[in-house]
Amino acid sequence: MTFLETKNLTKRFGGLTAVNNVDFAVEQGKINAIIGPNGAGKSTFFNLISGFHRPTSGQVIFKGQDITKLPSNKIAELGVARTFQTTNLFEQSTVLDNVIVGHRLRTKSNLMDAILRTPRLKQEEAQCRDKAMEVLEFVNLKNAAGKLVGSLTQEEKKRTAFALALATDPEIVFLDEPAAGVNPDETEGLAELMKKIVEKGITVCLIEHKMQMIMRIADKIMVLNYGEKIAEGTPAEIRNNDMVIKAYLGGSASA
Repeated sequence: MTFLETKNLTKRFGGLTAVNNVDFAVEQGKINAIIGPNGAGKSTFFNLISGFHRPTSGQVIFKGQDITKLPSNKIAELGVARTFQTTNLFEQSTVLDNVIVGHRLRTKSNLMDAILRTPRLKQEEAQCRDKAMEVLEFVNLKNAAGKLVGSLTQEEKKRTAFALALATDPEIVFLDEPAAGVNPDETEGLAELMKKIVEKGITVCLIEHKMQMIMRIADKIMVLNYGEKIAEGTPAEIRNNDMVIKAYLGGSASA
């Protein structure tokens, strides 16, 4: 059974076709990458898979289940997490409080529990806190747990977003430009973190413009251009693909 796949996935916004008939299979337990020029449809593709946009046509299938029409919260409950290009965090809250929100997805308490401060609520609050500290330690941010997100560096915000995604107990994480806006050393650190996530048994799929990093860490790459898939394969296959070189790499894989 294929882990996660799209079949003929298409999204039109008025007269613009942002994603056009894309078939893609995410390989479980690997680092899957999606590359392509700005405006190629990469973020829209992620939005379709994670339920933030409804496709115009086509299907998204996760572990044999058609999830095409499910809302984003239901898709997240199934084990699909994602981060955003611009880090979607509560700037005036602490790192810990931001990450606690992630594990709320796995809890059962309701408004009555909150009003009455029931034992279930207290137990689940403790669970969420423990889970948040566990993932903060995993992403190497335990010491920043009490800091306000607004005071963090760009790289620390990226790690917080990783932690928030991991707190939902996902089977797969979609990372939208995880290394954007960070320096080469920090990029290296985030690349190592992605490898560590895969070692933990979680599949990674990312959009990224930093080609050197992608060529080094990805097991599989899909290339989008004007919403269409123009190539798919290993880094070596992609690096030597004439259509990719023409559309994107400008004759060089070091961009």
